[in-house]
Amino acid sequence: MKNTVSKELKIKKANESKIGQVDFENLDFGKVFTDHMFVCDYANGEWQTPEIVPYGPLTMDPSARVFHYGQAVFEGMKAYKDDNGDTFLFRPDENFNRINKSAERLAMPKFPEDYFFEGLNTLLKLDSAWIKPGFGNSLYIRPFVIATQASVSASEADEYKFLIICSPAQSYYSGDVSVLVAEKYSRSADGGIGFAKAAGNYAGQFYPTNLAKKEGYQQVVWTDSNTHEYMEEAGTMNVFFRINDTLLTAPVSDRILDGITRKSLIAIAEKEGYKVDVRPVKVSEIVEAAKNGSLKEIFGAGTAAVVSPVKAFGYKGEHYEIEKQENSFASHFKNALMNIQYNKSEDSFGWRVKV
Repeated sequence: MKNTVSKELKIKKANESKIGQVDFENLDFGKVFTDHMFVCDYANGEWQTPEIVPYGPLTMDPSARVFHYGQAVFEGMKAYKDDNGDTFLFRPDENFNRINKSAERLAMPKFPEDYFFEGLNTLLKLDSAWIKPGFGNSLYIRPFVIATQASVSASEADEYKFLIICSPAQSYYSGDVSVLVAEKYSRSADGGIGFAKAAGNYAGQFYPTNLAKKEGYQQVVWTDSNTHEYMEEAGTMNVFFRINDTLLTAPVSDRILDGITRKSLIAIAEKEGYKVDVRPVKVSEIVEAAKNGSLKEIFGAGTAAVVSPVKAFGYKGEHYEIEKQENSFASHFKNALMNIQYNKSEDSFGWRVKV
């Protein structure tokens, strides 16, 4: 991970911190932001001088292409503070590589590695007080890129803005959820942009999810767009199934996000000797496993919640409850991962990066 930039990073500090106005015991996820943000513009074929400035609104032309053609990609990552007051990132190289992979798919320019890591590290040091210690507390980090060129011509833009904003977060737990298996709607299609963290991917999920909520479910388990026979993702997370003592999950593809939490859980499970089967997962086999009692767990995996257990699912008008396991895989793997993130256990994988 590089820590220098070829162009001087400009820093303009906020006149006064707003941290004293924040109730850190009662945070709504993603609604409170730190004092500063990282900004870098792309113009004339290159990225300009990166800056850290006070967090605040942007002024943009109404014809900025992000509003009309959806050129916008983002990442989700976290910073953690251990009991000694040291700050750590978790596999940040993966986030950097993925946002550039997403940008490339949307015909957007890649962001320089040195700009990204110097800007991110400087921003975290500047707003270090916002990162609270304690298991479950973290600073959610949102890097994103938007097309800013003023034009409604239907082509890729020539001007962009790369930003990093940060939001303090508490332990994320909303209770076990019920999910509805999609029979009509799809998250993505072959040859599409499902693998990218593109803004439009998420906008397209809201309507089917709202329909599911009307039926009493909190999220949708997305199925393949061709046949709707295979499980793919759960809500905005990768999804795992436990059949007896085997962990199943779908392989990544151009339809499925290459989740960092997903691949980390797989690595931990394999290292600890669990049987992990990465293959296409048929809806019919999960329904059958629910009927015969071999389906022990379903859980989602992602940055925000780490692991989100599923207590029930619906499919073709039938409702299937999942009996709660005393020693669940979900709980075990979540704790194992968080112990690495919070510097409470050895990191034999080399994932933890000190700021």
